[in-house]
Amino acid sequence: MVMVVDLVPGLKRLLSGLMLKMAVQLMVQRMVIAFILHRRRMSCLQSAGAVRSDVRHRAQIGRMLARPSFRRLDLTGEVRRQLLALEAQTGLFLFVIDATLSSQAGDTTENTFSTGNRRRRPCRGRRYSQQKHAKKKCHSFTMGLLITPSGIRIPFAKPYLTREYCRTKNLVHQTTAQAAAAMIRELPLPSEARVMVLGDAAYDAADVQVACNERGYSWIVPCNPERVLAGPKPRPKVRSLLQDWSKWSLRTVQVAPGQGAYVAYRRPSLHRAGPKAKPRTYYVHAERRVVQSVGDVQLVFSTTTKNLVKATPNDVKILMTNDHRLRPREVAELYALRWQIELFFKELKSTLGFHQYRFQKFECVQSWCELTLLTFLYLEHYRARQLARRDLDEKARRWWTRQRAYGLCGAVQQAAEQGELRYLAQRLETPGGIRKLKRLLQRSCPEEYRAAL
Repeated sequence: MVMVVDLVPGLKRLLSGLMLKMAVQLMVQRMVIAFILHRRRMSCLQSAGAVRSDVRHRAQIGRMLARPSFRRLDLTGEVRRQLLALEAQTGLFLFVIDATLSSQAGDTTENTFSTGNRRRRPCRGRRYSQQKHAKKKCHSFTMGLLITPSGIRIPFAKPYLTREYCRTKNLVHQTTAQAAAAMIRELPLPSEARVMVLGDAAYDAADVQVACNERGYSWIVPCNPERVLAGPKPRPKVRSLLQDWSKWSLRTVQVAPGQGAYVAYRRPSLHRAGPKAKPRTYYVHAERRVVQSVGDVQLVFSTTTKNLVKATPNDVKILMTNDHRLRPREVAELYALRWQIELFFKELKSTLGFHQYRFQKFECVQSWCELTLLTFLYLEHYRARQLARRDLDEKARRWWTRQRAYGLCGAVQQAAEQGELRYLAQRLETPGGIRKLKRLLQRSCPEEYRAAL
C-alpha cells in the first residue's frame, strides 16, 4: 500500500486524460495501485486498503465495478493511443491472439462453463467420488497482444459469452475466432502499418483470415490437421505431404533469445541474453500450395529432428502463411514470437492477480478485466516514458529496455517509497505537517476500528 495516491509516479497524469469524475478517478487509482503492490491474494479488500490515507470499505469496490455507467467508460482506449504515440520506430507490428481461462467455483456464478469430462465412470471408481465438491467451471477471455517495433506491448481483450448468458442478457454470441477477428478490425493502427497476426491452431479460421484480408495484414498459423489441398475430389490432406520426406531440402534455423532481428519483440532478461544462452535449432522446409477454402499460401514444415528417418508426423509442425515474401527462416522466427502472449498471461495472473477475483455477476468480472489491462498499460507507459528521458545513461537504458511486468512493478514501488520518504521529511519539519501526518495515520483504519484518542 501507499500513503498518498499522488506519490505513484505518472499515474494521476495518465488518468487525467480519461476525463473521469474525481470520485471515479480515485477509485480507479486505488485499483491500479492494488494490482501493482498487492502482496497477498488480490481481492476487493486489498483494493479498499491500497491507499493508506484513504481506506474504503470493500463493498464500495464491488458496487463500483457493477455500475453500468462504469462499464461504459473507455478506460484503456486513450492509454493505448498514448502508447502508440510514443512509438518512434517504423517497422513490423505483431498482433498475437490467444485465449486464457480463469477457474471459478459456484453454481450461481454467471457466464461460466466446464472444460472437464463429466461422464459417469464405471462402478469400480465410484467409491473415490463419494464426497461432494463444488463443480469447477471457468471464464474465458480472448486476448490480443500488440507488440510495436520498439517492443511496447499493448493488450486487448474480449470476454467469451456463453450461449445461455447471451440469451439471458439479450446479447450476440461470438466464438473465440469471431472475437479475435473483431479485435483485428478494431486495431487502432493506420492503414499503411505492416502487421503480422500470429495465433495457434484454434485461429486457423475463416473469420480471422477474412479480417486480416480486409485490413491487408499478413498472418501465420499452424495448419489445421483437417485441411485439404485444392483440386478435384478426393482431395488429399495437407498432412499427406509428410509421406515423402526424401525430397525435402532442410534449412537450419537457430533462434537465440538475445540475438537476431526480432530481439526487441522478445524483451529477454539479462541472464537469457548473454553469450552462454543456448539457441533453439529448427530445421525447416517450404512449399507453395493452394489449400482448399484458404487459397495460395506458403507452407513451412518445421521440426527439431534433423534425422527425418526416425521422425514421425507428430514431430513436424506445419505453419501456414499468406505472405509469400517471407523466407522460411523468417516464418519460423516470427511464429516463435507467439510465445510472448503466454508470458503475458503469466504476468497477468502471477504478477497482477488477474484471475483472483470472486464475483457472482459477470459485469463485475468485465470491469475487473478492464482495470487489470489498464494496470498493464500503465506499466508499459511508465517504461516508455523512462526510455524517452534524455538524461538516461546507457546502463539504465539497457535495464529499462528489458524489464517486464514484475520488474516494472518493483520500479513503481521503489519510486513510490522514495516519494513517501521525501513527503515524510517535509511534513516533519513543521508542527502543522506533523498534525497532518497524524490525521493521515488516523484515516488509515476504517472508521469503525479507529481508536478514540
